[in-house]
Amino acid sequence: MTFTPEDMEAFFDGLIPLQIEQANIAGAVVAIVKDGALVFAKGYGYADVANKTRISPETTLFRPGSISKLFTWTAVMQQVEQGKLDLDRDVNDYLDFKIPPAFDKPITLRDIMTHRTGFEETLKDLFVGSVEELHPLSQYLQSHMPSRIFPPGTTPAYSNYAATMAAYLVERVSGQNFNDYVEEHIFKPLDMHHATFRQPLPDALKTAMSNGYIISSGDSKAFELIQVAPVGSLSASAVDMTHFMIMHLQNGRYGNAQVLKPETAVQMHARQEGWPKEMNAMCLGFYEQSQNGYRIIGHEGHTILFHSKLFLNLDVNTGLFISYNSAGQSKLDPCAILVDQFMDRYFPDISSQEIEQPAAFQNIQNVIGTYAPSRRCETTSLAVSTLFLEKKVTANVEDNTISMAGLNGLNQQPLRFREIAPMVFREVDGKAKIAFVNDASGRRVAHIDRDIYYPSVVFQQVHNTLDKQSFNYFILGFSLSVIVLTLLAWPLAAIIRKHYTKPIELEPRAKRLRIGVHLVCLNIVVYIVGLLAFVSTLSDVSVLSERSDLWLRMLQVIGLVAGLGSLVVIYNSIRCWTDKQRWLWSKIWSILQAFACMGFFWFISHWNLLNFHLKY
Repeated sequence: MTFTPEDMEAFFDGLIPLQIEQANIAGAVVAIVKDGALVFAKGYGYADVANKTRISPETTLFRPGSISKLFTWTAVMQQVEQGKLDLDRDVNDYLDFKIPPAFDKPITLRDIMTHRTGFEETLKDLFVGSVEELHPLSQYLQSHMPSRIFPPGTTPAYSNYAATMAAYLVERVSGQNFNDYVEEHIFKPLDMHHATFRQPLPDALKTAMSNGYIISSGDSKAFELIQVAPVGSLSASAVDMTHFMIMHLQNGRYGNAQVLKPETAVQMHARQEGWPKEMNAMCLGFYEQSQNGYRIIGHEGHTILFHSKLFLNLDVNTGLFISYNSAGQSKLDPCAILVDQFMDRYFPDISSQEIEQPAAFQNIQNVIGTYAPSRRCETTSLAVSTLFLEKKVTANVEDNTISMAGLNGLNQQPLRFREIAPMVFREVDGKAKIAFVNDASGRRVAHIDRDIYYPSVVFQQVHNTLDKQSFNYFILGFSLSVIVLTLLAWPLAAIIRKHYTKPIELEPRAKRLRIGVHLVCLNIVVYIVGLLAFVSTLSDVSVLSERSDLWLRMLQVIGLVAGLGSLVVIYNSIRCWTDKQRWLWSKIWSILQAFACMGFFWFISHWNLLNFHLKY
């Protein structure tokens, strides 16, 4: 296939405008480099929908989100070159605060750059609502340190917090503010004049910034303020991003500037140990995205509004950067679709396909089960989010394949995977793969190569029934059904009794207990509504921080009241069964109410919704 600007334009013109229209996206920008030169760059749609402002690939700024980390990792490796940082030394040696000991192993920069620090996920203050809420890195790192849930160097679990710490190490050993450092040592030698990590934007760049949208037909949103700036606050034009890609494709050189030594760049791009040989692995900061038999490294990036991807095809010295300024309304990732079609058109599959021998392997029964992502919360109030992220692996007995929940094709039907090597499964008539291994503790771990599933996260088999979706959904479904029916029946029964002039015949204490039961049920419903409202605020940067803390504290109090109120419901059930005048149905329902309230209280306790911390 001809790799020319004209052919590129025809290809992208046939794809991106259709994505924009179908997914209600405002605009996009794409840029391609090959052999040290810019081959193609073009903007599509609008940077400002209301004013019909077109996108310039040279000057319009997009927010590439976590692709920002590649600049942080590059800065780290510059300091490694100078001997100021050591990839395998305890990072506590460089900090002015201490990471508490855990698992008898220190955290190293290599752990940080391969996302194996063992920190749990943290969300609080990643985005903030005002410039006044942005704090220095040292302050953020000390006040927001997550708990450690895995031994360092063992389990990939993507961590924005750890990457922010890496940037702070650069500040510590270089003596420069991170923004100043990047501008002097990366942007300047790369001639990146339309790029900055600063928030708010410098005056000279404000008019060049693309608006961000949820959907194109909606209003534009405010400029996103990212507390963990070194891992997500970059604003840059697509052409400026090509300078960075060319530098890495040329092993640290851009024009006459040597940003990294060649051996440092090679080290940074090298596959790290600890991943199955059949699967993509982490490099130092980059992650492998190899496809069609070509070795590809890169990163993706998402803010709330912008969605981007950068990849470097090392085998053919080619780089691609794509960014969309809207989330859009499609369930499919437009970046992933574009990359797949780009690779299939210009770099068709040259890999030697494994010979499928389904009869040779008998591991399907060994891998079915429930799996939870390693990137999760365990000790905070958002631990319950893990429950909704679990994936179930099931067997398809009719064709001797497996499927994993959430891995669907373009038709939204579950993909089927056939075993092609011991414990390695490939998508039938496709490219996605799943490899299962056992970690040091003997737990089954699934590595996934497909779209947004990268080697920085794995899925671990859930053995504890109390943590599985099916059990929890049953408990929660049963509890809420009984509680809601109790509340609905309350006014309905009163209306029926009034119609037939049949007043309730209970002694005063029993009446008070009955009212207490209904109030407890009402309290639980209020808690559920409040929890759903709290979760919805996590995606709205304008109501985060202090307001979220107040909301969470109120939920914790309401949840505690619900738990104590369960004692009232249990006592009512006991009294009901000792009352010979109560109907059998009333007695049975009182038991169901008691179990429902106890089940609900167990649920919120088990998932740390009552830990009375404000960390999440």
